Amino acid sequence: MNGQFDLITLIALIVAAAAIFKLRNVLGQRTDEDDQRVERLKAREREATQQQAREGATADVITMPRRDRDGAQPVAEPAQASSSAEARIRAFSAIDPSVTDGLLEVAKFDTSLDPDAFLTGAGRAYEMIVSAFAEGNRRMLKELLSREVYDGFVAAIAERESRGEQIDQQFVGIKRSDLLEAEMKGGIAYMTVRFVSELINATRDKNGEVISGDPQRIKDVTDIWTFSRDVASARARSNLNWKLVATQAPN
Repeated sequence: MNGQFDLITLIALIVAAAAIFKLRNVLGQRTDEDDQRVERLKAREREATQQQAREGATADVITMPRRDRDGAQPVAEPAQASSSAEARIRAFSAIDPSVTDGLLEVAKFDTSLDPDAFLTGAGRAYEMIVSAFAEGNRRMLKELLSREVYDGFVAAIAERESRGEQIDQQFVGIKRSDLLEAEMKGGIAYMTVRFVSELINATRDKNGEVISGDPQRIKDVTDIWTFSRDVASARARSNLNWKLVATQAPN
């Protein structure tokens, strides 16, 4: 009786051990589907991290678009890069031959120069600055303007605020932008652009009454602005930001 019991018990233990071993193997086995699921989860995590970084990045600095997009791309030889820059500049529809000459001078320092891309970026900067001035957004202006221009803009905003006035403004769009001048001075590139834009603009007093402008009418506005950027060295050129350094009224 005891011998039979011992044999049955032994067989049961062997069967149980085999079942546990098989179950552990099944549970611990990673299939191709499991690997793919893990990779999908990792990809979603990477995308979420990148999205958070994009949303947290400041939009206060305007970088003019450049031809070189990715540091991983092959770096062109200096002669080749210079030739490509010259081709882009020659193809650019300059309003005066002196503008082309100035662009070629800038391209000697910055071979990535693209006049069309510069105008696109300058237009975005123009809209941001005009809107920031109307809103009294000093923080944004500080990132986009030189110290001298910033001081002038902030003084005008402070004077407006002291009177309790507010600007109602809607930026409709830029009708035209022309590159009027391009030149190098002491390693600094200067680009002067004439913008013709459409704005809806009205100034209200502290009681909300319109004292200038028209909140119902689109008005053409012409501004001539000069942007600058240090391109004297590789380190300076690594900063892609252009700043507004001068404004003037059209003749």
